[in-house]
Amino acid sequence: MGVKAVSCVHGTLSVVEMPAPQPADGQLVLDVASCGICGSDLHAKDHADEVSSNTQEMGYRDFMRSDTPVVMGHEFSGEVAACGRKTPKAFKVGTRVVSFPLIRANGGVHLTGLSPLAPGGYAEQVVVQAAMTFAVPNGLSLDIASLTEPMAVALHAVRRSDIKKSDTAVVIGCGPVGLGIICQLRTLGVQTIVASDFSAGRRALAARCGAHVVVDPEVDSPYDKAAKPIDAPALYERGMSAMETLRKLPGWQHVYRVADALGAAGPKRPVIFECVGVPGVLDGIIAAAPLNSRVVVAGVCMAADQLRPAMANAKELDLRFVFAYTPLEFRDTLHMLADGKLDASALVTGKVGLDGVAAAFEALGDPEVHAKILVDPRSTVTVP
Repeated sequence: MGVKAVSCVHGTLSVVEMPAPQPADGQLVLDVASCGICGSDLHAKDHADEVSSNTQEMGYRDFMRSDTPVVMGHEFSGEVAACGRKTPKAFKVGTRVVSFPLIRANGGVHLTGLSPLAPGGYAEQVVVQAAMTFAVPNGLSLDIASLTEPMAVALHAVRRSDIKKSDTAVVIGCGPVGLGIICQLRTLGVQTIVASDFSAGRRALAARCGAHVVVDPEVDSPYDKAAKPIDAPALYERGMSAMETLRKLPGWQHVYRVADALGAAGPKRPVIFECVGVPGVLDGIIAAAPLNSRVVVAGVCMAADQLRPAMANAKELDLRFVFAYTPLEFRDTLHMLADGKLDASALVTGKVGLDGVAAAFEALGDPEVHAKILVDPRSTVTVP
């Protein structure tokens, strides 16, 4: 008996029937309840060969390619349908779970939903590793549980930023990654969150997710909303004036050291989250960011890009590149959602069955309407 799944080959999505998956030792088979469509899926559908070239350079040779059918979907929740040998007894049939999208197969560890060797969650069933699987607590809905993976991406970016509650956050790009980061910043209690996007629809979602200030970059600068603008000459003048005053004090250097330790010796810097991943955006941030800003690059730009290191040098910008999350961050995100500490419900803007996946991919090309569309294999909905 087979199962239905959505296969992608040569950029075309179609529903096919596949053999029912069988769990190996340490594995579970899940009946998929909900699977989110990720921005990386949208890109991989049409640019798989380009992405595969990059992953091969990093040592992973089994990423999806355009000429090889693959079942995508790596943001999923479901119920345990079958257990392989050597799996914990806690994972009984019917247990509601989410799972880290990595699986042992064909002699290696593969990316679930992004490799032909690890079919993903756009299917009635999916295989997962029991060691990377977590029971859904507190009766959390499986739709919201499926947001664990993208919200773990956001948690990792926020943690890597070292942002404090008193800092100002600037989120550039309010697609699913940016919206997830805004939700996590709100949960952390960051006092000022500035969000910027050209799309009115996404700006509205940013406000719902917790942004305090929402900016159309065609009209206003998000950086001006985050910090009083100061250019290099003004900074030099401020520093010179401060030194002229300080040097009149005995032991002035001790006063300077205390001010420096408290973060008061230089301009207050925002923490900027780049969540677009399009060539030119990072260089634009480097050009426009206030002095001493910390820039966390969460948008994954698949193409070659250019930036001006001298500009970043002169501004003493701190660039941090982030990707994915740890198993602990994945677990913590699930419990934050289940405990009501993290509200990501605003991200979900639509739902389809397997027959509607192709239409959902097309709909996600319009930022004004959708952010996150969920796939429910049991649904008959064909239009999100």
